[in-house]
Amino acid sequence: MQGKRAVATLEDAKAFIRANTRIVKVHDLPLQMYQADELTPIWEATEKDLAAANVAPPFWAFPWAGGQALARYLIDHPEAVRGKRVLDLAAGSGLVGIAAALSGAAEVSANDIDPMCEAAVSLNAELNNVSIRYIAGNLLDAAPPDFDVIVAADVFYEQRPAQMFRAFLERCHASGITILAGDPGRTYFPRDAFRQAAEYSVETTTEIENHPVQTARVWTL
Repeated sequence: MQGKRAVATLEDAKAFIRANTRIVKVHDLPLQMYQADELTPIWEATEKDLAAANVAPPFWAFPWAGGQALARYLIDHPEAVRGKRVLDLAAGSGLVGIAAALSGAAEVSANDIDPMCEAAVSLNAELNNVSIRYIAGNLLDAAPPDFDVIVAADVFYEQRPAQMFRAFLERCHASGITILAGDPGRTYFPRDAFRQAAEYSVETTTEIENHPVQTARVWTL
């Protein structure tokens, strides 16, 4: 997910993640992630330990409901990404990108504007023995990138970002890129633009969601 934060160095960020999270197997998925148990303490620790002012929520520290559903879809349907170049947009922890790599994608890149995500993606990819290239910065105003598939989970969380993500994904779809989105029914998800591909019940935490079990769906344009 998208956020804005400044951290010291990539190695500092990796050390912080190792010290403030634990390795957890993601429910119903054949992979592990560095995860936080609570939102507020790791949020406060990020600001204090990394001297990062005005930090955004640590989206990278949790497996969000839409991401879990999309990751499960890729594991269940490896043909969606097998042999293809995949971009995990607003990647957060890199959960969906890792699932794509495990499902046989030819190459996987992850993108987010939050510098902490680079460290999280790197550590989580290493943990699961896959290779993921990281692309920093905002891609939403750029031309469609050179990928076969774009996966985007939990990106329709606020009105303005939702509009920007929709416009970008529609441009990419028009250029021939396959779009897969994971969403647990967030307010600004544009149902009129997508068609449903799958539905899952996923376990999450009330630290980041309203209920410990969520219904999340996978959509395509």
